[in-house]
Amino acid sequence: MVESHSSQAPVSNPAFVPDASGWSAARYNQVASFVYSSAFTSPVLELLAPQPGEWIVDFGCGSGELTLELKKTVGRDGRVVGVDFSSSMIDKAKHGGLEHAFVADIQTPADLPEALLASANQFDVVFSNAALHWCKRDPMGVVLSVKRMLKPSGRFVGEMGGLMNCVGVRSALHIALRRRNYDPVSMDPWYFPSVHDYQTLLSSAGFKVVHISLNPRYTPLPAGLGAWLELFVRHSFLRELGDEEAKEVINEVVESCAVDSRDAQGKWALMYMRLRFHAVLSVL
Repeated sequence: MVESHSSQAPVSNPAFVPDASGWSAARYNQVASFVYSSAFTSPVLELLAPQPGEWIVDFGCGSGELTLELKKTVGRDGRVVGVDFSSSMIDKAKHGGLEHAFVADIQTPADLPEALLASANQFDVVFSNAALHWCKRDPMGVVLSVKRMLKPSGRFVGEMGGLMNCVGVRSALHIALRRRNYDPVSMDPWYFPSVHDYQTLLSSAGFKVVHISLNPRYTPLPAGLGAWLELFVRHSFLRELGDEEAKEVINEVVESCAVDSRDAQGKWALMYMRLRFHAVLSVL
């Protein structure tokens, strides 16, 4: 029997209630802590190769687990700043010890916090992990925000969802929504570019691309696909739907994807496709 899930967070835990951006740090850490696990983040951190004394800003820092690791690496002579669209995530990051953390939409350079803009063009690195695929509204705006922070020859290093990320689940969501007379293209919150598309974007903004690649990653879902959908889809892809209809869509997608994403023991997994890149701001 395919699992069935309510689309509502457990009311017994107020910390699971999402903030205005649709995120709850507590819920995220319960369901998706794999996002910042060393097994999944070591490749992009190796590409980043942070050094003592460097200034780093983490775009889409979430609840700050990786950001705090970077802070340890750069040491007293360095500086690490976190930025995220979710106030819940930033509150958690600050509580965890990240002093310099700001709520902002990185897609709009002019809206970056004044305290951060005071350090414009002084950072050695802009880093991002598992965040930029949520910036569908203006991917170029993100890159321009990066440029605003970096010093000449500064590095932009990151990992995000790329072409074919979450293959199967995304199409199942489109089919379920189209069946209910919604426009899934306009509701889809994800930006999963190809290597060519993102390299072109970076190059057009004045970056020299040192490395860019698509990397398949088998990703177990310990809490199941239903919980994954409730976390990543309910308040983004399905934000326009009422609770009952969202529950129907989630259950339909779970049933549709079971044949490919659930093994004989009932364990779930997805195929993530990660776009990993390292670019350097060109000096004119």
